[in-house]
Amino acid sequence: MLKKMQRQELQVNRSEAALGQDRREAVLSIIEQVKRQGDQALHELTEKFDSVVLIQLAVQPDEFQQAYHAIDAHLLDAIRSAIGNIRDYHERQLRQSWMTTSETGTILGQLIRPLERVGIYVPGGTAAYPSSVMMNAIPALTAGVKEIIMTTPPGKDGRINPAVLVAAHELGITEVYKVGGAQAIAALAYGTETIGKVDKITGPGNAFVAAAKREVFGTVDIDMIAGPSEVVILADETANPAYIAADLLAQAEHDPLASAILITTSDEIAEKVQEEVRNQLPQLDRKEIAAQSISQWSAICIATSLEEAFDIVNELATEHLQLCIADPFEHLGKVKHAGAVFVGNNSPVAIGDYFVGPNHVLPTNGRARFSSPLSVDDFIKKMSLVSYSRSDMVANGHKIAALATFEGLQAHAHSVKLRLEE
Repeated sequence: MLKKMQRQELQVNRSEAALGQDRREAVLSIIEQVKRQGDQALHELTEKFDSVVLIQLAVQPDEFQQAYHAIDAHLLDAIRSAIGNIRDYHERQLRQSWMTTSETGTILGQLIRPLERVGIYVPGGTAAYPSSVMMNAIPALTAGVKEIIMTTPPGKDGRINPAVLVAAHELGITEVYKVGGAQAIAALAYGTETIGKVDKITGPGNAFVAAAKREVFGTVDIDMIAGPSEVVILADETANPAYIAADLLAQAEHDPLASAILITTSDEIAEKVQEEVRNQLPQLDRKEIAAQSISQWSAICIATSLEEAFDIVNELATEHLQLCIADPFEHLGKVKHAGAVFVGNNSPVAIGDYFVGPNHVLPTNGRARFSSPLSVDDFIKKMSLVSYSRSDMVANGHKIAALATFEGLQAHAHSVKLRLEE
C-alpha cells in the first residue's frame, strides 16, 4: 500500500532505474547496426525483438482501409472528437513572423518556419496508443510540417493496431512503418533505403527508445527524454477519497516505475484514500503493475499547512498535478513547476491524456522546472532578421568596433570600420 513519507523523503529520482546505464551499450550497438545495414538491420532486429518476420516495413494502403472496418463506430467518433479538441487547443499556440522598422530605417525581425520532416514514435506491440499519434502529430501539423512519418512496433501478427492506423489516417499520415525500439529511432535519425531521415523525433517509448533518443540527439532534435509517468495530487479535507484513489491508481497502472503521490493537509483524507486504494486495486486489469508502482514509487505526505503543501509540489516539479482543494483558483498562483495542472474534482489526468486538448507529452522527473509540454513551438524554428541602416551604422559603428577590439577580434572590428570610412 501507499507509504507515508516525510517531505525530505519525497525526492524520488527514477532516471537511472528507468534508463539504466547497462542499456547504453546495447542501444549503441543497435544504432551502429542500422547505420551499417539499413533495412536489413530493421528486418533482423524486428524478428529478434518482436518475433515478427516482416515482408514489408511500410504499412500498405489496404491496411488503413481494413483498420476502419476493425474498429467500432463509437471509437471512431471518440478519435474524431479528440482530434478536433486537440487541434483547436494547439491552433491557439501558433506564432507569426514579425518585423519592426525604426525611424532611422533599420529593420529587425524574426522569421518563423516549420520543420520540414518529423518522425513520431508511437509505442505498440502488446498495447495500442492512438492518443500518442494525435498528441505528437497534431502540433506538428498545426505548425505546418509537411512530412510526418510514423514508426510503431508491430504486433505478433505483423500488423499495427487498427485504432492507431485510423488515428494516423484521420490526420493524413500515410507514411507509417512497422518498426519499434531503438532501431526505429536510429532509422529516423540516420535513414535507411526505405525510411528517410528526419529533422526531429518525438514520442514516448520504453527505456531503450529513451536511451536511443538521447544518443541521436544532435544528429536530429528530439522532444525530450521522457521518464516513467507521475502524478502529484494535492488534497484537503474537501476532497473525495474515492476519486483520489482512482486517480492515483490510474497513474500507477502505466508502469511499475510510475509514481503517484498524495500530499494532503488532512489525516482523515490520508486514511480514507489508503483504504480506497486497498479496495480498488484488486479490481484493476493491470493490478500487478499498479501494485508495484504503489508499493515502490508512490506515497502519502501529510503537510502541516497548505503553504507547505505547495512548497512540496514545487520541489517535486511533477509531470501531472491535480488540485483537489477548496477554491483551487485562489491558490493557482502558488504553482511554479508542473507539466500540466488539473484543477478541481472533475479534472482527472485521464481527460488530458486523451481528449480535452492540451498535450499529454510532458516533462517528467522534476524537469518541469525548466521544460514545457510538447507544443507547436517544438515544430518550428526561428530565424533572426537584421537590415541595418546607413545612419545607424554611422551612429553606432564605433561602439560595435570597440566591443570587437576588446574581445581581440580585429577582423570583426575592421569589417565595421571599413564601412565607417566610406
